[in-house]
This record gives sequence, structure tokens and C-alpha cells, in this order.
Amino acid sequence: MRLAIAGKGGAGKTTLSATLARLAARSGLGVVALDADANPNLSVALGMPLEASAQLGPVPSTLVSRKVGGAGLTEPIDDVLDRFSLRAPDGVRLLGMGSPAHANEGCLCSAHAVVSSLLEDLGAPERFVVVDMEASPEHLSRGTVRHVDAICLVAEPYYRSLETLRRMNALISELPVARVAVVANKVRSAADEQAIREFCDRHDLTIAGVVPWSDEVGAADRARVPVVDWPGAKEYVRAVNELAEQFGVVASSR
Repeated sequence: MRLAIAGKGGAGKTTLSATLARLAARSGLGVVALDADANPNLSVALGMPLEASAQLGPVPSTLVSRKVGGAGLTEPIDDVLDRFSLRAPDGVRLLGMGSPAHANEGCLCSAHAVVSSLLEDLGAPERFVVVDMEASPEHLSRGTVRHVDAICLVAEPYYRSLETLRRMNALISELPVARVAVVANKVRSAADEQAIREFCDRHDLTIAGVVPWSDEVGAADRARVPVVDWPGAKEYVRAVNELAEQFGVVASSR
């Protein structure tokens, strides 16, 4: 299963991606977490120390070549993982898209080609791949995530977040992605949940999970502790685990 996490900036994509990755790894799957944001933060959310996170470099574009139908890796994916991934807690393997080192560097075309090629070759039944996307729709307009099996749109209960979902869903509909689902995040009340459900009903979107607001998520972040390891965040983790069940990446507890 290759699952991309998309949504408006600040919607909670990175925290959700990291928590899904750690839970899936604990369930016995081989997990690859791909930080596909040019402003990377997934390593810290997974629980890696800052000094280790600084070692994460991008998979070089020299490993991508043109082929019929697009770009592809020139080396086996397992070799690429061995050479360029870092080990995060619970055995999660982290890959990075990279970020600009200087101003005026130009576009990130080659980085997007690398992410697309990685996703094409990472597909395997025994592996769970989670992609932490950037807030920009560029991963969609470029078709960078066209090889994922599903996209999870993270929705907060207010207009700008929901409108971002509508725009992203329109782009996703033009990609060969088999499943699109919404996770209602930071839900404080029944009214919050109802607002998201009504929006999804109007736009033919399916809700895969509801994650409640938790002050403990912010507390964990301030302490630089992954949410999955923070004792006070059990309610959040339980909700994300139920979401993971919906995508078949952890065994159902029911």
C-alpha cells in the first residue's frame, strides 16, 4: 500500500504521516516514509534526533532516467533504500525529497521526478509507504504521486481547509489513483464533524476516519517527542490506528 497524505498547510499531515508509519511498523509491515515536502519535518515527527535528521539527503536525480511512459530508477529499489534511507524508530525507513540549499536555485523538477520514480518502484504487498506531501498542489499538477494506491485528504473543520480539499480532489480525479478518502482532523465537537461530513456529502468524498482535537499533540511537538510515544496522546493515536485499519495497514482490533 502506497498512501499519500495531502491537505492545506497546517492541517496535520506530517503528524498523521509519522503516526501511521510508526503504527504500521509496529504491526509488522516493512514501512517506508517518504518526506516529499521541500520544507522537511517528517524525521523529527518520527522521533529521529536532530543530528540524525540533518544527515538525510535527497535521492540524487542521477538515479533517474527517461524511459517509455516517463522516468524510472536506474538501480533496484532495495539498493536505493540501503544507500539513501535512514532508520527511524520501530524500523521505519525514511527517504527525503530534499530542499533548496540556496535562493534562486530554480524549480524542483528533478526532485519531483525522483519522488515519482521512487513511488513507482516501492509498490509491494508486504510494504507500507506513506508520503508526506507538501501543502502546494504541485505534487498533483505534476503527477508526482500518480503511482500511489490511495490519497488521504486531511480536512480541518473550517472553510479554507475544506475548499483546499475540493481543489485537490479535482486534480486527483485526473490521476490514476484508485482511492481517495478524507480524514476529519482536529475535530473539537459534533458540529465540527458534521460540517466536514456535510461538505464531503456535497462533493462525493468518503470519510475514512475522524481524529479529535488534542492539546497533547502540541505538547508532544514542543517536547520533540513523537505523538505515538507521548502518554497523553492516546486518544489521538487510537483514532489514527482506526484510520490505519481502514487502509489495511494494521490488523483490525474489532
